[in-house]
Amino acid sequence: MTQDARDQEHSNSDQSNPGQPDEAEQQDSADQSEVVGNEDLAAAFLRETEVVEETVEDGKKIRRRGIYLLPNLFTTSALFAGFFAVVAGINGEFTSAAVAIFIAMVLDGLDGRVARMTNTQSEFGAEYDSLADMISFGMAPALVAFTWILQDIGKTGWVVAFLYVACAALRLARFNVQIGSVDKKWFIGLPSPSAAALVAASVWTFHSFDADAFGFKLLMLVVVAAAGVLMVSNIRYYSFKDLDFKKPVPFVVLLAIVLAFVMISVEPSVMLLLLFGTYVASGPVLAVMRKAKPKN
Repeated sequence: MTQDARDQEHSNSDQSNPGQPDEAEQQDSADQSEVVGNEDLAAAFLRETEVVEETVEDGKKIRRRGIYLLPNLFTTSALFAGFFAVVAGINGEFTSAAVAIFIAMVLDGLDGRVARMTNTQSEFGAEYDSLADMISFGMAPALVAFTWILQDIGKTGWVVAFLYVACAALRLARFNVQIGSVDKKWFIGLPSPSAAALVAASVWTFHSFDADAFGFKLLMLVVVAAAGVLMVSNIRYYSFKDLDFKKPVPFVVLLAIVLAFVMISVEPSVMLLLLFGTYVASGPVLAVMRKAKPKN
């Protein structure tokens, strides 16, 4: 084929497909469309799942997008500890389950303080903290106690375990609606972390001593039921929120704290049970003392 013939054939091919891109151009266009489509999908996902809440800053209402990471990390860690306690209880590792509940208590106490120190409080964080507390201090202690010893009592055991869970939910709901309307110096009803600590310390202590007699089963039944009822009661408990840790204190206070840590380290389960048992009993005792005090 001569050069003129080849040129003529190429010209005819271009005229037969006017304005039609070749295969390479079509592939590039498809790749670009796919990238744009993926970007649109990601943007739509972020937009639809974004947290938007109204808040007041400098006296003006603003709509804030996103969440604060640091305090919610502590809340997530507390939630993980509570879930781990449930799994450990199901697997028969009751000491680990009790320790996990106490770890959840420490983390739950830190998230609010971190939020206040860093000025990162939010409605989302408050709601998330309440839901995490329901798992760590509502479901976890009840399930750990049930899988350890309450299931041996039959229907009464799971009814009491459910009573505790229901009371914890009611306690948290009431606490949320009473924020700002009650004296911060006092809790109305036993705080759910303290109730969970009492149940966890009881399981830890009695399980360490292989206490599986029927009398211990009844005692555990009473402990779980009492903790649940005290959470929804109107008995006041000291909140320790009026303590000022910035003020100087006598040297003996620090010495007492050191001795307390030493005593807890010797027999953690027993000392924690005595500590939180005393706090739980303080509410009814103070209530009786106030009733018995003569009015002037």
